[in-house]
Amino acid sequence: MSLFITFEGPEGSGKTTQCRELTKDLASLGYSALHTREPGGTHIGQQIRTVLLDDGNTEMNPVTEFLLFSASRAQLVRQTIRPHLEQGGIVVCDRYFDSSLAYQGHGHGLDLGTLRLITELATDGLTPDLTFLLDIDPEVGLRRRDVNRMQSNRLDAYALNFHHMARQGFLDLARGDSERWMIVDAGQSTQEVQSKIRTHVLSVLERENQGRSVSQVHGEPGSA
Repeated sequence: MSLFITFEGPEGSGKTTQCRELTKDLASLGYSALHTREPGGTHIGQQIRTVLLDDGNTEMNPVTEFLLFSASRAQLVRQTIRPHLEQGGIVVCDRYFDSSLAYQGHGHGLDLGTLRLITELATDGLTPDLTFLLDIDPEVGLRRRDVNRMQSNRLDAYALNFHHMARQGFLDLARGDSERWMIVDAGQSTQEVQSKIRTHVLSVLERENQGRSVSQVHGEPGSA
């Protein structure tokens, strides 16, 4: 079965770790699970990522920033994500278009309507089935990155107020679509966060598998 899962959250929330752990868990259960990321995930996307995160590109305009993210996203959807889903696999993606709505929309103040319109083109209308928001206070997240000596990037250098606005953007998005989103307190231990994510994903997969079993027994709607 195909399932598109994305992870969102402020810097230092532990998304990358949780994406990797979930992908390993799903693979161990026999699912064809693919872990990818934004920006990046393809050869072209990785080149765009280098430009976007380069500490030296301090004069980059927010519109340029959004369009570069969208370009990487367009390539990732068409080259990697959609093909894997069409083969019945599970995709676990470290950030997706919600990051642009939070960072370039709520953080930089770009018009959300315009961002959504361009995003529709970039993603070919592909929306995640399930999104985890790993929520953490931006100050704590940025401090966690420093303590763990994680490589800093251009976005880390934005003013703290920007990161607070982006976080609020994520929370607004999650509360506006509770069926797709699950908010997880990223201030907990890595193991606690992992357990909650795994439990939720397995429950979703179980429901999907039960639904398929019922349709196979009774026949698809309209079948003879």
